Amino acid sequence: MKNIPRTDAPQRRELDITLEAGILLVLSVFMLVFGILLFPIHTGDLPYAPDSTYGLFLVIVSLQVITLGKTPFGDVRRSWLVVIAGIAASVIGMGACFIPAVLSAPVRILAGVLLLAGGAALLFQLAFREDRAAAWLKSPGILRHLALACGLVYLLMVLLGLVTLLPVLAIDALTAVLLLVAGASLLYLAWCIQVVRKMYPESAFPPAGTPSPGQRFPLLREAPLTLTTALLLFLGVLLAFLAVLLVPVSTGTLPFSPDGQLGLLLVIMAIQVLAMGETPVGRFRRSWALVAAGLAFVALGVFSCIVPGILTDMLRVMLGVLNLAGGVVPLSLRVFPLLQQGGKPKAPVPPPLRNLLLTQTVLNVVGILFGTSMLLPGLIPGMVTAAILFCNGILLFLLARILSGLPTEA
Repeated sequence: MKNIPRTDAPQRRELDITLEAGILLVLSVFMLVFGILLFPIHTGDLPYAPDSTYGLFLVIVSLQVITLGKTPFGDVRRSWLVVIAGIAASVIGMGACFIPAVLSAPVRILAGVLLLAGGAALLFQLAFREDRAAAWLKSPGILRHLALACGLVYLLMVLLGLVTLLPVLAIDALTAVLLLVAGASLLYLAWCIQVVRKMYPESAFPPAGTPSPGQRFPLLREAPLTLTTALLLFLGVLLAFLAVLLVPVSTGTLPFSPDGQLGLLLVIMAIQVLAMGETPVGRFRRSWALVAAGLAFVALGVFSCIVPGILTDMLRVMLGVLNLAGGVVPLSLRVFPLLQQGGKPKAPVPPPLRNLLLTQTVLNVVGILFGTSMLLPGLIPGMVTAAILFCNGILLFLLARILSGLPTEA
């Protein structure tokens, strides 16, 4: 139950961060932390996990594709084919985060191609499309900043792609400087897009693609996914894939990177905080404090993926507590009022809402089990943990389907 605010009480304004700006903020933190850490990595003072580093980058990029239809090569209409391609890229990134030394070369090459080819394609569009730099530079103010920010980001993407694809060029000091400049440029671009979205909600960014040609082919139809359902779909894939991988990991057939797992889960949780104010214990107004906490989570998750073995225990306890609280608090808020009413609701509950409440309740119980397994490693066998995660993933798919069928999302 959510309290209804009094209409006569002064309301603090929520930070209206768009999802696009939020993901750019996450990429900015990724680049900045990576650039800073490369200096002690170069001197041998810190270990380095390239697999989970590139894997985390692919997952963040694929999340942008799934939720917004924004690819490294430009904006496209978010069809089911685009969503499937984004999910496929995210699975590769997840595999690199979870399983070290298996996808090292493919994930590096894929990240390099996306940076180099994507940056070049975006730079070409910026220069030659009439509705991009040519139009933006004619307008004073923020649109000129947007043209400059896009040019900087796209050029740095090309340079980072070259460094990634050609290790002979990968001088650590040069790469670190490029990453730091890229992180600052992404922060600049995120600010520009946030301002532009408020001043020009649609005019500066015309919708990409046309819906009519794809109507005959199911995969080319527009994917009617809201932000919430897209994130639930993404999380369902993540947890189900992790559950499948835990089976050979439990038998010793595959190696496993707990740091990559914890870092990825923390970054995804932080994106939910930045995009919707959604935390494990409920949804909150996106204040400066909440956004700062989300960015701090991103930094911790990125650090864990890049530098293994340092934050492992701390992040395991943190995520365990958050999952445990995320199960106990909503379950208590749902069950206690029902107990006070004698176990029966005051009014009949419609079937769709009843299915929603039942699914959320089971998800809370599964979250409690998962949090317990993280806080008390070894208490729950690996195969049981895999089953818990798989059930969690399936329930998230079910929750996404239920929400998509409701008139409005709760």
